[in-house]
Parts: sequence; structure tokens; C-alpha cells
Amino acid sequence: MSEAIRTVAFIGLGLMGRLMAANLAKAGFIVQSFDLNGSGNRPSAREAARGAQVLITMVPDGKAVRRAVLAALPGLAPRTIVIDMSSSDPSDTRKLNALLKKKNILMLDAPVSGAKAKAKDGTLALMVGGDPKLLEKVRPVLSKMGNQIFHTGGIGSGHATKALNNYLGAAGTIAGFEALLVGEKFGLDPKVLVDVINASTGKNSTTERKIPQQVFTGAFASGFQLALMTKDVAIAREIARSAGVETPYLKTTLKIWRDALRRLPAGADHTELLHYLKRLKLPSRGAVSPRAGSPRKRRRST
Repeated sequence: MSEAIRTVAFIGLGLMGRLMAANLAKAGFIVQSFDLNGSGNRPSAREAARGAQVLITMVPDGKAVRRAVLAALPGLAPRTIVIDMSSSDPSDTRKLNALLKKKNILMLDAPVSGAKAKAKDGTLALMVGGDPKLLEKVRPVLSKMGNQIFHTGGIGSGHATKALNNYLGAAGTIAGFEALLVGEKFGLDPKVLVDVINASTGKNSTTERKIPQQVFTGAFASGFQLALMTKDVAIAREIARSAGVETPYLKTTLKIWRDALRRLPAGADHTELLHYLKRLKLPSRGAVSPRAGSPRKRRRST
């Protein structure tokens, strides 16, 4: 029988990471933490990794994951399990896994879904890619951060699942905000409109949570930045491209989020997309391009 996991290294103490690390500590694990900005109870990634049986990364993207893991590598013992819980590009994950394999280090990808309230309560949804036997070994650790744990397939599949889930969330955010804006302009009571949608087939996470909790309150502070949402939609687009699947709606969704990212202030919450959508103007009714609708003049035959 394998030795029980007691010591966990945790790199990435942002809004979500610090709550997840706190739940591990409450559950009795020895948590050796470090953040790329220098905070944590260890002075470096290498020192955080020293003596740990599991290393968790919860940082902004795959490049930051690679930097963190390589910095920790000198402190990792053989057969240590690296779990990337960030939202990373699955191709980056596979490359890192190949590198770690050569060093006799094991890896899973286990990105999370759920906002800070779920991170605090330990009720996140986890999408785990990699060896199922390895998942069972670390389940006691993961179960202290999430109450829904899905094995999605081989290494990188968790990150692919997360990106596609967030694409749907991003598309639903656009649709929910557009419906709200159209309803207001038409003269509908926005709260009644949202109540009707949430009792009907059009409801989604935007109408159920983002609009009531962030828009109607004026908070616009979900804890998930617009830049991160844009990054996840871009990853979904790359997955589609690699799979050879044409995705016109995904391309349009990505274009909208990228344009909002350019126009809104740095660090904007993703729910501030509503401000961007409010500023969009309809094209002039008379300005129809020939390509869009006007028939071209035919050359007279001779």
C-alpha cells in the first residue's frame, strides 16, 4: 500500500490559490507555499517543493506553470506528483509532462471550475487528465478542494475540457448581456426579464449569477479577469484548429473578447464586458458595403 500523502507544495497564491491552499491546511496537510511574486511560507519554489509528495501549481497560464515547475525541480524527489490546476494550453501541458517523465516526475492536469465562493467552500469542480491510478492516489488531496472530480482522459484532457467549458461560459456571457441590453432599450424591467429567463429555457450562468450578483449590484467583481477569459477562449480556438474543426461562432466569440480586452482598462473583471457592449454602435443604415448586400453592376455584354 502506498504511503499516505502528508506534505503538499503549493505554488500560486492568487485569489483562488490561497483559498485552495487554506483548505488543504485545514484538512491537516502540511502546505509549503510560494507565489511567483515572492509571498508564501517558503522563500522559493525549490524550498516549497523540498520534501513534498505532491506539487500543485495554480498560476495564470501554461508558461507560468513551466517556469514554476522548472524552478521547483531541484527540490522535487523522484516520483513526486505534479498537479497543474491552472487553466493551461493542453499542448503546453503535454510538453511539460514529457520533460518531467525524463526526470522521473509524475504529472496530472486538474483545472478547476467555480468562483471564489466555491474555492473557499472546497466545492470546486475538477477536471483531471492523466493516469487514473495516479488520480486515485491524490484523490484525498483533490477532494479537499473540490466535491466533483471528473477523470477526463489522458494528460492534457483536463485543460482541453476546461477551455471548452469556458468558451461556452464566454459565449453565454455575451448572449446574456446582449439580451439584457436589448430588453432595457425595449422598455422591459431588467429584473423581471432575468427572472423570466431563469424560469425558462434561455437561462445560463450569466443570467443566474453574473447579472444578479455583479451587474444589478454594480459590483463587477467576480474575481475572474477579462484577460483570463480571453486567454481560455483563445485556447479553445487553438484546440478546434488542431482538431481540424471549423468553428465560426467560436471565432466570433474570441474576436469580441479580444476587442473588449483592448478597449477596457487593464485588470478589468470579465463581467465588465457589459461596459464594452454598451459602447458598441450600430453601423449607419445607409452604409451598406457592396460585398455585404448591394448587387454588383454586371458588365454589359458586347
